[in-house]
Amino acid sequence: MSDKPLVVLTNHLPSAVQKEMESNWNLIQVEGGGRNLLQVLADNPSVRGLIAFLSEPVGREELAAAPDLMILANYAVGYNNIDVAAAMERGVWVTHTPDVLTDATADQTLALLLAVARRVVEGDRLMRRGGFRGWASDLMLGRELSGTVMGIVGMGRIGTAVARRAEAFGMRVVYHSRSRKHDLEAARGYTYMSFDELIKNSDVVSLHLPYSPELHHLVNERTLASMRSGAILINVARGPLVDESALARSLAYRSIGGAGLDVYEFEPRVNSLLTTLDNVVLAPHTGSATHRARTRMARMVEESISAALGGTLPPHLVPEWRSREEVR
Repeated sequence: MSDKPLVVLTNHLPSAVQKEMESNWNLIQVEGGGRNLLQVLADNPSVRGLIAFLSEPVGREELAAAPDLMILANYAVGYNNIDVAAAMERGVWVTHTPDVLTDATADQTLALLLAVARRVVEGDRLMRRGGFRGWASDLMLGRELSGTVMGIVGMGRIGTAVARRAEAFGMRVVYHSRSRKHDLEAARGYTYMSFDELIKNSDVVSLHLPYSPELHHLVNERTLASMRSGAILINVARGPLVDESALARSLAYRSIGGAGLDVYEFEPRVNSLLTTLDNVVLAPHTGSATHRARTRMARMVEESISAALGGTLPPHLVPEWRSREEVR
């Protein structure tokens, strides 16, 4: 029996970081998650740390199966897969990986936007099937971004990074956020709008806000009907922010111009209609998929668990836990 602390991992991490973890801890990697995770926790009640992924729900049942658990480290910025209230009741720290995905996710936003606007994926498919017959004045006409309006919903770190990239393409930035960004309005000329105003006045609507039940289907049939006929929707935030069925119908009927999606309402399942449409580009949740970002995320997980197992307050606590610690 190893005297190293027992830590459960629900997927795999960048190899260099995972090897370090394996040398420092007794690391068990769960295959398949779900009931497998519950079984592993039940079979190993002395688990002290749990590394979860956004696709892996961790609720009261899982927490009850790990009575010695000290820390639950989520390998993601978002953590709506975790019952934070239940963890706090049991005194289990919850951490995440904020602030390291900004540039990678902002780049992905512009990659999807350009792919939709300039029909990059359609063109690639045309070439691969041998459909290119030579240059023509009306072949694969797309749209230019310069002079269009970029509407950003959620002007946090990622939203701000997207705004700066949009400026570089000559786009005018409008935004909606929980709080006004007066400094950005003054320094960059951004315009604050209500959500409904933004939807009606933007050529591109890009979502950059966390999911909460109040925001479920923020973009829905009514919202889509309010958008400009040629508008493009980009979602690199959370799938359930968008009513995927309503979006698929809008794209099929050409009510809006197109969409670029990196996240999905019932991930990993995708609405079957979306997969048949040429005016949507679908990415497999790769917004943070750069070597640098994913490795830094793993390091943050390692830092958090190492601190907790060492008896000190872990860094990268989720806001609910930070608030509790600040009032102590």
